[in-house]
Amino acid sequence: MRKGIALQDSDREPWLDRLGELMSEYSGDVVLTCSALKRRYRDRLREHVPGLKFVFIDIDEAQASERVSSRSGHFFADSLVASQFEALESPIGEPGVLSVPASQPLQAQVDAVTHWLLETELL
Repeated sequence: MRKGIALQDSDREPWLDRLGELMSEYSGDVVLTCSALKRRYRDRLREHVPGLKFVFIDIDEAQASERVSSRSGHFFADSLVASQFEALESPIGEPGVLSVPASQPLQAQVDAVTHWLLETELL
């Protein structure tokens, strides 16, 4: 990705398995951030952690591109944003998924996630 080349499914599979293994080995609450863009990626993580919850920060491509291009020294090239949106299979409607608009202030996003987790008895 540092070279501006999008990852393929075969690149992601061992990484997703490793993340799933790490989460399943931990006995407490875990927060993981990753771009589980496709349903099969999320399902792969769910295989390791049944009942796994996902927070989907819902952002459009233009906003994402703007945010990425404003980062200084970040490894993720702005040119990769389009490929991420091409690969994205929205998790909205899947069980155990909360969608939070990226346009909301950060504190509002945090509050929404905290409230949802408390409601689902995860915290």
